[in-house]
Amino acid sequence: MALWSKSRRRDAISVLALTAILGLSACGGSGDGGATATASPGGTGAAGAQLVNPGKLTTCTNIPYEPFQFKDASGKVVGFDVDIVDLAAKKLGVTQDIVDIDFAVIKSGAAMAAKKCDVAAAGMTITEERKQNIDFSVPYFDATQALLAKKGTGAKSLEDVKAKGLKLGAQASTTGLEYVKKNGFDPTEYADSPKELLALQSGQADVIVQDLPVVLTWLKKPEIAAKFELLTSLDTGEQYGIGLKKNADPVLLKTINDVITQAKADGTYDQIFMKWFGKKPGELG
Repeated sequence: MALWSKSRRRDAISVLALTAILGLSACGGSGDGGATATASPGGTGAAGAQLVNPGKLTTCTNIPYEPFQFKDASGKVVGFDVDIVDLAAKKLGVTQDIVDIDFAVIKSGAAMAAKKCDVAAAGMTITEERKQNIDFSVPYFDATQALLAKKGTGAKSLEDVKAKGLKLGAQASTTGLEYVKKNGFDPTEYADSPKELLALQSGQADVIVQDLPVVLTWLKKPEIAAKFELLTSLDTGEQYGIGLKKNADPVLLKTINDVITQAKADGTYDQIFMKWFGKKPGELG
């Protein structure tokens, strides 16, 4: 996911407005932000992290974004991002609590500024523009974009999409949208990934751009694989990071960075990756 190009002045106004009016509900959480707590040591040596809710590491995300975060059959929020943040929660000796909100509110930094959550894990690409509003952890996922189309278009690339006059769709506020715009397209924008996929299925769009892992997850479903195909992946050189409020609590930031680094070193990261993607890191496409 990513963001629209906006002026700093409009971003600042947007953040202030969103912070003032935020009244967001939690998915499986207490939803009672504003209190400050000190994480219990839990034998981890991570005592002192300042959290918005006692005993919880509250995470803002945007559901569904399978396989990074989505609800399983029981209604529980699961996914790759959830498992990564769970590592930090365990290190802090607390449990993770998930808040489902609009992605634009996450990327602007407004949600964390309003103390609705401690961190944001939403398949969020690290960009220089976003760094103006939020802090990021070390990268935890190497991302790329992909084109999904109805079968029979004959297209194999973005150039073909343009040459054939195919209708292109993209998710609003994402790096996929930004990428195709930089390549001369003016795609129809959809509020979230389910609406984007529905546009493709209903014929409103001939081709859509979306993160490759999301496209591959969609194609695991027989009803989608029967009618749609992956045209190509787009190597955009993106990396996801866990977001924190600007000038983040150094203990919390260090804890998240440490668990990501350790998980990559001891094999835990590879296990989580295989669980959700069925392949090892670097083998997605």
